[in-house]
Amino acid sequence: MNAMQETVVLVHGVLMTGKVMAVLARRLKGCGYRTELFDYPTRRHSMRDNARLLTRFIGGLEAGRVHLVGHSMGGMLILRALQDNPGMPPGRVVLMGTPVRGSGVAKRLYSYGPGRWLLGASAEGGLLEAVPDWTYGREIGVIAGDMPVGIGMALGGLSGRHDGTVGVAETCLEGATDTLVVNASHTSLVLSRRVAGQICNFLRQGHFAIPSPGA
Repeated sequence: MNAMQETVVLVHGVLMTGKVMAVLARRLKGCGYRTELFDYPTRRHSMRDNARLLTRFIGGLEAGRVHLVGHSMGGMLILRALQDNPGMPPGRVVLMGTPVRGSGVAKRLYSYGPGRWLLGASAEGGLLEAVPDWTYGREIGVIAGDMPVGIGMALGGLSGRHDGTVGVAETCLEGATDTLVVNASHTSLVLSRRVAGQICNFLRQGHFAIPSPGA
């Protein structure tokens, strides 16, 4: 089955909408994939409830092979959906800036009343907790950024290399097929042409491309 017959579902992060993934979707279309944006209420529904919505959305596509690409909390939502519904269509998974070990910035934000309100239902069972290590029987690629520009610089809760919102160490998923650190901020991960190219490579071959010297 070639890429033209395969679907990629893109899942946005907390406090965002599907539109934030539109540029990446367009670039993945350029690689030959059908793309679908999954839009969900990050504040009003729990992680488990949104995972059910994602599973229902994927089931409605009637696609034989479905790859999943998630940014930030969207990646955690993907893992939750796969954990709860192992019978979803086959495909590869890419996580971008996903704090699978729990988000230090979210924990710091959640410690204040306004921050707790802002994060809403997405926090508990989601950003505040680590997800189980990879036991879902799928190839998964993890992309982290190390350009320290973002909200975390003001809120604190970060240490070591980070993308301004999520620490590189927070993205480490035991059992991931391949991992990649790129010079991008948390937000620019979804806008980067280079990141899009790496995602295409992983979806096709199950690994990221080896960067050329000086890239």
